[in-house]
Amino acid sequence: MSLVIKEVQNKKDFKKFIMFPFKLYSGNKFWIPPLIYEERNNLREDKNPAYEFCEAANWLVYKDGKIAGRISGIINKRYNEKTGKNIARFSRFDFIDDYDVSAALIETVEKWAKSKSAVEIQGPLGFTDMDPEGMLIEGFEELGTIATIYNYPYYPDHIKKLGYQKDTDWLEYQLFPTKSIPEKIERIAAIVKERNGLKILKVKKAKDLLPYAHEIFEVLNAAYKDIFGFVSLTEKQIDLYIKQYFGFIIPDYVPVILNEQNQVVAFAITMPSLSKAFQKCRGRIFPFGFIHILRSMKKTNNADLYLIGVRPDYQDKGVNAIIICEINKVFSKYNITTVESNPELESNAKIHAQWRFYESRQHKRRRCFIKSL
Repeated sequence: MSLVIKEVQNKKDFKKFIMFPFKLYSGNKFWIPPLIYEERNNLREDKNPAYEFCEAANWLVYKDGKIAGRISGIINKRYNEKTGKNIARFSRFDFIDDYDVSAALIETVEKWAKSKSAVEIQGPLGFTDMDPEGMLIEGFEELGTIATIYNYPYYPDHIKKLGYQKDTDWLEYQLFPTKSIPEKIERIAAIVKERNGLKILKVKKAKDLLPYAHEIFEVLNAAYKDIFGFVSLTEKQIDLYIKQYFGFIIPDYVPVILNEQNQVVAFAITMPSLSKAFQKCRGRIFPFGFIHILRSMKKTNNADLYLIGVRPDYQDKGVNAIIICEINKVFSKYNITTVESNPELESNAKIHAQWRFYESRQHKRRRCFIKSL
């Protein structure tokens, strides 16, 4: 057996790097393939504004001449300034069930991290908190979402054997919304709106949300500033996300709360589930992938909850009850019967408490691992 590590440095190798998981997970009914063009843009310095404060390297490992794994190393300088530590990240860690392969990849990224004077390495984490993160350690027979990483059950065994320990966990819930809004939530929402002079932004088209888009991300930056792994998004990143995603959103699924000055104080971003559509797309929007996406956006009983943000000066005032109330109305209107919460930090008790009024099950857990160098 021969193993060869090769750093990705040209278009041909980048294509192999991006496409390796498509082969590794071929036939797996739980894996959700990413969009190839998004993956390509995320890895390109001229396309991803995170490279203004990040540096990265990518490697492939070949076993007997065939690709057997891949890994990325990332240094997020703004995150390191925030934490006061020089920490490296590993990302896009995929490999066959062969310890020699996973060890070769990890040893390579650790050597790179040490060359950058990193004292620790953690992951899987992306360039920013908006990227999929965390290695799945529970829920291997649950359908993934487009916002998360899926991996085989042998992954955690390999990373622990390589000397990594738990840094933090995220929990995921499957929620079963009721047709009618729980009376207590509806009552609290009405009281909070009146007491704080709040109202729901009413828009009919996605373009009508655009004037509020930057403010929504400003609330996100403020609300998430102390969350694990989070670094405030820059103006260029915000512009990119608006361009990338706001054309796809359905306004009903994005409730926005305004105060008397018409300032955004809270929001939620939800979407019809695109998991099955992405599986049918196989990573490509064209020529026919967009048809599956459009169909899923119009006809599905499943939804994904991506983000909830409340401006810090409005937190602990019951504003979340308004958000949950509005989300419930949307799910009832579109006959949504199951909702994926997507990852929530296990330490975030306030978020978990939101689901106490609904039937739910905690069905997935993912982990960020860490190791001293």
